[in-house]
Amino acid sequence: MDLDGFNAELSKQKERARNATANEFGDWIRYSDDTDAEFIGYDTLDLEGATLIRQRTVKSKNKVLFQLVFDRSPFYAEMGGQVGDTGYIVSASGEKVAILNTVKENNLTIHLAERIPEDCEGPFSLHVDGKRRERIAANHTATHLLDTALREILGTHVEQKGSFVGPDYFRFDFSHFSKMSDEEIRATERRVNELIRSNFPLEENRNATMEEAMGMGAIALFGEKYGDTVRVVRFGPSTELCGGTHASATGRIGFFKILSEGAIAAGVRRIEAVTGEAAENAVSALEEMMKTARSLFNNAPDLAAAIHKTIDENASFRKQLEEVAEEKAERLAGALEEHATEIGGIKVATSTRSVDPALARMAALALQKKARNLVVALAFEFDGKPNLLLMYSQDLVSAGHNAGKDIREAAKFIQGGGGGQPGLATAGGRNAAGLNDALEAMVSTATALPKA
Repeated sequence: MDLDGFNAELSKQKERARNATANEFGDWIRYSDDTDAEFIGYDTLDLEGATLIRQRTVKSKNKVLFQLVFDRSPFYAEMGGQVGDTGYIVSASGEKVAILNTVKENNLTIHLAERIPEDCEGPFSLHVDGKRRERIAANHTATHLLDTALREILGTHVEQKGSFVGPDYFRFDFSHFSKMSDEEIRATERRVNELIRSNFPLEENRNATMEEAMGMGAIALFGEKYGDTVRVVRFGPSTELCGGTHASATGRIGFFKILSEGAIAAGVRRIEAVTGEAAENAVSALEEMMKTARSLFNNAPDLAAAIHKTIDENASFRKQLEEVAEEKAERLAGALEEHATEIGGIKVATSTRSVDPALARMAALALQKKARNLVVALAFEFDGKPNLLLMYSQDLVSAGHNAGKDIREAAKFIQGGGGGQPGLATAGGRNAAGLNDALEAMVSTATALPKA
């Protein structure tokens, strides 16, 4: 192997990978001396008369995007686990440009677009994708209700350790020492849906001091950074510090459903869940699955009992099949031993008859336990594929025979490979025409070695 050449090419590939993932930023083109970008997305999703402060190009993963910064924006920038808004902007000339994502950088709300508007000087109107934002807000509010429910049901030791809030689903990481039981999961779902039905309105204080927030019983969320003033968000019994967007009332969430619960680290669990239409779709999918399962059991009124009965019957049939297979293997073993011929002082049993490889192995193992001075060499085709089996009795293994080694040589005739233990080995291949040559090779090798 050319290790030097390999390492050189590996270094080139690593460099290509770094270049593919690295971001290359152009210089900012400024249209205004303003440095602040005000977020007004708590109150509106549409804004008229915004001014473009600056723009630049960025090359990411070999794709060129444009970063736009406005003096005011209703677009929420990706932060605190919540994904950024999408939507579109319209220039003074009426040109419409899609906004693909919104991120935060150096305290600026940056809008990512595939192209730059032709007219960057005039006023812009900014429009957030309202339906997408509504789903994100519902999921974000649901994380707060879930946090409250978990603390009530599992204990006050529960702390949020991270989250992801998107339009289609959300995940919520929290501290807990054991797997949640099915009953705990059901109780959590019931409690969250109870809070949703209560239709608690959004109560917020956007300029509370940390002291005031703590006095209100607010919970600081993992990973958040807080300044001199904080935003306090309350929905009934849930009070937390949060800068994200939320539903106007818990009833807007509609419905909550947990999809999964599991461990992601020592002492940290993760719940994945959906709300609203996505939750309804998840329940509908479960209902369809149940209908399909029930139809497979002739629409049995008690599906669980029907499934248990089938499992029990299956176990009984499997045991019967195992007993039949053992009987067939014993008969095959007896036939092989009966028709064995002596070659060079060693009894050799051969066969080219098609047989289930698993059955052939069972027969060989049965012979290996009781036979002495015996070789079993099988070369046969099963389901259109060539198979080899080579067995040496224990006394021949002690004398130096090695089935695993010998069968690899024979497998070359069927353009295949295999291996196993010194006493029993198997092989498969692609060339059935070479089975006879493979059989002769196994017998020749077995009888050429010293006998026990």
